[in-house]
Amino acid sequence: MIKLSIPLAVAVLVSACASTPSGPAATAQLVATKGNAVTGEVSFTRHGNAVLVSGEVRGLAPTKEHGFHIHDKGDCSSGDGMSAGGHFNPLAKGHGAHDHSEHHAGDLASLKADANGVARFSYETTAITVGDGATDVIGHGLIVHRDPDDFKTQPTGNSGPRVACAVIAKR
Repeated sequence: MIKLSIPLAVAVLVSACASTPSGPAATAQLVATKGNAVTGEVSFTRHGNAVLVSGEVRGLAPTKEHGFHIHDKGDCSSGDGMSAGGHFNPLAKGHGAHDHSEHHAGDLASLKADANGVARFSYETTAITVGDGATDVIGHGLIVHRDPDDFKTQPTGNSGPRVACAVIAKR
């Protein structure tokens, strides 16, 4: 039997907690739009002043890039994802690449599918919040597009049809 001193056990627990994101969280269960097979799970977890966006999306075109955006309405009822409305843009900025200064709050990093059509991702962003403020993602739509985002065409990025849709819900 291994015995740990109480101070050592506390130090191990504190260390584990420090590296785990905490704070308000939300999830989105992506469902394929009509005629598509894209599904996945995405989580949004506040971690200090940033939000950790992580997940896995399956059924994508292998080795291709796909536009990935938070949309204004938390509504996937239309079958084609159009009921989710346009991009989430509460700060009235131009559309652009997620890692550039000028972009919608809803402009997320593009999904890059592997040879099996799976995209796995995990990154932090300060463009959105979870649970408070104008950029709160809870209740908004999450859309995966068929094509890559060109990061230029206003206001959408010319990412093509919507292949999966989800409503972002508080966890």
